[in-house]
Amino acid sequence: MSAVMEPLTCNAAEYVNHILNLVKTKNPCEPEFHQTVHEVVDSLKPVLDRHPRYQKEKILERITEPERVIMFRVPWFDDKGDVQINRGFRIEMNSAIGPYKGGLRLHPSVNLGILKFLAFEQVFKNSLTTLPMGGGKGGSDFDPKGKSDNEVMRFCQSFMSELERHIGPDTDIPAGDIGVGGREIGYLFGQYKRLRNEFTGVLTGKGLGWGGSLIRPEATGYGCVYFADEMLKTRKDSLEGKVCLVSGSGNVSQYTVEKLLDLGAKTVTLSDSDGFIYDADGIDREKLAYVLDLKNNCRGRIKEYADKYRNAIYTPINRKLDYNPLWDIKADCAFPSATQNEINAKDAFNLLKNGVKLVCEGSNMPSSLEATKAFIDAKVLYGPAKASNAGGVATSGLEMTQDSMRLSWTREEVDARLHKIMIAVHENCYETAKKYGTPGNLVNGANIAGFLKVADAMLDQGLV
Repeated sequence: MSAVMEPLTCNAAEYVNHILNLVKTKNPCEPEFHQTVHEVVDSLKPVLDRHPRYQKEKILERITEPERVIMFRVPWFDDKGDVQINRGFRIEMNSAIGPYKGGLRLHPSVNLGILKFLAFEQVFKNSLTTLPMGGGKGGSDFDPKGKSDNEVMRFCQSFMSELERHIGPDTDIPAGDIGVGGREIGYLFGQYKRLRNEFTGVLTGKGLGWGGSLIRPEATGYGCVYFADEMLKTRKDSLEGKVCLVSGSGNVSQYTVEKLLDLGAKTVTLSDSDGFIYDADGIDREKLAYVLDLKNNCRGRIKEYADKYRNAIYTPINRKLDYNPLWDIKADCAFPSATQNEINAKDAFNLLKNGVKLVCEGSNMPSSLEATKAFIDAKVLYGPAKASNAGGVATSGLEMTQDSMRLSWTREEVDARLHKIMIAVHENCYETAKKYGTPGNLVNGANIAGFLKVADAMLDQGLV
């Protein structure tokens, strides 16, 4: 049977294989998108066996096809007056349960396949938050690193000049992601307001003085730690006294470290694209404050941490290695918070060999399929990204609510709501995994729970 032929009614395993072949045929040269579809649909076999209507109505064929793909040219002037050209994207993946919601990523690695993977993940992540949000993702291959504020502003204004006609507070609400922080959101929002002549909640991650929410910068990291704490509670354990590995040094990593400190754990690593630091003494609040200033204000490199704190060891990236030495350090917990596929099969083996009992994902799809299988087979506590890092988009949803109501909740109110959402996300994944015959497998639990809500909404709304 050709991958593009209509499937006959078949068993779940055959249907899943048909979908995987179909996705690869229709979307060549997009390995990250293939990977995330594989992970999700493979989990759905018990659902498809119990509920043949999803196959009959071709829900998987529909849910793997974006509702809309927008790609455009982004011309801008650099500080020398030279013309630069980048490519902009917005993937509006699924709006069955609410307007499209998902970040904008500015990084040289951005391409159509990576954004489709992120948008697909976002659909199920947003479903799990309990809030009415569909899934989308966007960005550009523009690299803000090393650019002046004026160059970043000119790029953002050009990018938004096209994007503004496709988004809106009830249509598509972008947010930040890699390369898009408060500075970039400000420039993007300003250009949207200028072009539309309206002040609306079209972006989340805004400044506190003009519609932003308290706890939004911290939300993904805090939520990831709250999720890890819930996982540990199922084994009558806690984060108190645990030694933790954290990758990355951006927003997610910074606030993962902060919340780990709050709950009595010790973080010993951070990284960036050049290398990583290992601080056996632990990253305390003073050291964390230094990292926040280094990364958010000075826009420096993590190597400078080791220059300041002499007991820390800096290891530069060795691209010839087939593993990451950061994941070969003895620890209790791992929080991959940098980028996709940063943990391969060898890294997973090293983590397990060194006694890691919990892996909780802060970045999107940081573990390869082989690494994910290794963690599940070893029966360690494993929190998949679409559940464990849902705190960021959940708090974006809370920011949208505050914008609509024209009010601002206190820090304590937002944090309490975030904590309750992450407890609910964990409970939903845990109970769904048990209901469908794979107790403790939160990958299956997250994929099935996220899918059911979206699929049922698609059935309710007809063939659209």
